[in-house]
Amino acid sequence: MNTLTASAAISTGRVELVAFRRESLALARWRVLWIALVFAAVAAAALLRIAYLGLADHGTTRTSLEEALLPPRGEITDRNGVPLARAFPAYALWYNPKALGENGSPLVKPPKEVAARLVAIFPELDEINVAERLASGKAGYLRRRVLPEDANKVQAIGELALEMPRENDRHYPQGMLAAHILGYVTPDGEGKIGMEQVLNERLSDPVTRSTPTPLSIDIRVQGALEDELRRGMLAVNAMGAAGIVLDVDTGEVLALASLPEFDPNAVRSDDLILSEEAHKRGETPRAFNRVTNQVYELGSTFKPLTVAAAIDAGVVRDLSQPWNAEPVTVGRFTIKDSHPLGATLNVPQALMHSSNTVTARIADELGPERLRRTMMDLGMNERPYIELPARGFPLWPGKKWPRLTTMTVGFGHSISVTPLHLASAYAAMVNGGIWRPTTMHKLAAHEVPRGRRVFKASTSARMRQMLRMTTLYGTGRKADAPGFRVGGKTGSAEKPGVGGYRRTSLISTFAAAFPMDRPRYVVIAMLDEPHGTVASSYQRTAAWNAAPIVGKLVPRIGPLLGVRPDTSRDVDLTDLQPLVPEKE
Repeated sequence: MNTLTASAAISTGRVELVAFRRESLALARWRVLWIALVFAAVAAAALLRIAYLGLADHGTTRTSLEEALLPPRGEITDRNGVPLARAFPAYALWYNPKALGENGSPLVKPPKEVAARLVAIFPELDEINVAERLASGKAGYLRRRVLPEDANKVQAIGELALEMPRENDRHYPQGMLAAHILGYVTPDGEGKIGMEQVLNERLSDPVTRSTPTPLSIDIRVQGALEDELRRGMLAVNAMGAAGIVLDVDTGEVLALASLPEFDPNAVRSDDLILSEEAHKRGETPRAFNRVTNQVYELGSTFKPLTVAAAIDAGVVRDLSQPWNAEPVTVGRFTIKDSHPLGATLNVPQALMHSSNTVTARIADELGPERLRRTMMDLGMNERPYIELPARGFPLWPGKKWPRLTTMTVGFGHSISVTPLHLASAYAAMVNGGIWRPTTMHKLAAHEVPRGRRVFKASTSARMRQMLRMTTLYGTGRKADAPGFRVGGKTGSAEKPGVGGYRRTSLISTFAAAFPMDRPRYVVIAMLDEPHGTVASSYQRTAAWNAAPIVGKLVPRIGPLLGVRPDTSRDVDLTDLQPLVPEKE
């Protein structure tokens, strides 16, 4: 009995143990299943979130193969095909406070810590401002134009709220070079200021944007012009500078510079609009184009134009004729030279020594109607002819010129024009007498405009002689470059101010052409308010500051433009040299 009872107990225990094991195994299976279901749900939620973010950041759009292959904006090049502006794939840094959902903090780390890490990548950011933006929970751009390597650094921060949408940006591979010619493109893709604005439709049109647009400029010449202007401006502490190199036969602009410049890759608000304090100091925004948009009284650079008009009209026939060089009194005003030049001067001497009094008397003999007509034929009464949108309107004396106005216009006062006006006028004066509009487009031979005749060919030949003499023996000697036969004229004019002219503020200009035995290029160099420094022998006039810029520039750009130095040839001056005995 006891044996049977023990056997039954053992059997019952075994059954209970088996049942317990079965229950435990079933429970374990259910637990594994629930854990798997939880992981599957989390994975599914993560996949759905990734898909949502992908669709939200990059919406599906239909794009044709042609559209995909075209650049988003057309390329701009110089006349030799060097890229000046092109599309640039980049990223932007966008703050999306809803990236982790509607509720809770948009950031994993504190805003100050995230801001500090962003500033470590982009030092130009303001850490306090960025931290405040992140803490505010307001969506928006934190930075545009992010390079791929910097985008990777941002992703490494590990914040989903810092999104990096890909964008098409505009890149200027030459940096600040030719900034006033090119302009810039806004984040919305609109061209502003320069040729970007002029060519906006062409650069955006799918039909035309696949073909690069060549400009007339030569980036090598542009670089040399900006370099020499900058050196000259800094040497005399001028507040600004302007310059242009122009083809005298086609009107093509080979280079155009306005200083100080701006960076089209990173345009700032103060490049476009100045503070009230800066405006009161007489400053202009960096994006302001001094060559095409600012008008100046360009002083004695007008004297050759007046003489050319007088030769054309027969007022000046005999260049050896002595003209009264004493001061001229007209009403309450007296016109005189900067220093006494003698009782009489002939015309070559008057240009060489830049005589106001002789030029005023020549303009007086010419008369207001004929001088006014010449200035109008040279386009001095209209905005400059060029494609750039910023074009200043001249301060024109009007329809009826009194005697004093005629005389002062004759030596570059009472009329304010842009340096581009002056360049076009000099091109007409030395190229045989034909005025042509200037252009920023590269022209084929058949596209060169016929222009209009302003001066006789014989007058142009005479002016080439006298401009060359001025550089050899007169005020333009520091512009002479051996072998390049430079000819030109200085101009130093006081800037107008409240109550009259400011004697301490000058505009210094040198207008030149080379080579004068067969002129091909006009060069203008202008300095705004230069000071007398050691570099200029403490002089403020153009002979000491603007002329040397041309003298250094021409040897740099001449060989680039196919003009090699040749000391075996020059302008024939044999008939005029006896008229200027002081040349020695």
